[in-house]
Amino acid sequence: MGSSLAVNLDDTALLKEYAHGNREAAIIAFVRRHQRFVYSLALRHLHHNHDDAEDAAQEVFIRALRSLESFKGESSLQTWLYRITVNVCHTMRRKNVLRSWFARSDEDTQSIELTDGSPDPEQRLLDAHFHDAFSAMLMTLPDKQRETFCLRYFDELSYEEISQMLGTSVGGLKANYFHAVQKLGQLLQNSEYAPQRRSL
Repeated sequence: MGSSLAVNLDDTALLKEYAHGNREAAIIAFVRRHQRFVYSLALRHLHHNHDDAEDAAQEVFIRALRSLESFKGESSLQTWLYRITVNVCHTMRRKNVLRSWFARSDEDTQSIELTDGSPDPEQRLLDAHFHDAFSAMLMTLPDKQRETFCLRYFDELSYEEISQMLGTSVGGLKANYFHAVQKLGQLLQNSEYAPQRRSL
């Protein structure tokens, strides 16, 4: 089976293909299917340090592929990858305790040139500042509220999927999300970005 076909397999069929079919195609499909989720999760846990998130995502897939053959299917692949990603990020954070919590580097900001030909470079700079400010607001939330909000709002996962990942009841997750939205709404309303506030 070619890689283009394997990409369209669901996780159950992908695991079967990995075990008994075209392993290379299955690996490509596995990474393509889950790379956005793993990277975005790592990015949040590593305080938006893009280089660290890329390194973490690479390490996650290395670990996952080493263990994929023995995956028991007791949870979804996404839940399994969530746990691996959180563990990898925890290890990376311990190694980088002196880094800024919001590591969008000065170099990244300075690289936005007003003459770079973009349609609205001033808006790009404003978006970068808002991104940092909103990240700071997220970090004021309790851990469970922040993680629930990010998985629901940014990753667009269902409460049932999040429940598997966090081990929290759907009712508890809905309460976490509600309180997170309430607090973020208040923080945004009291910030300089209030006119631009995105509906949560």
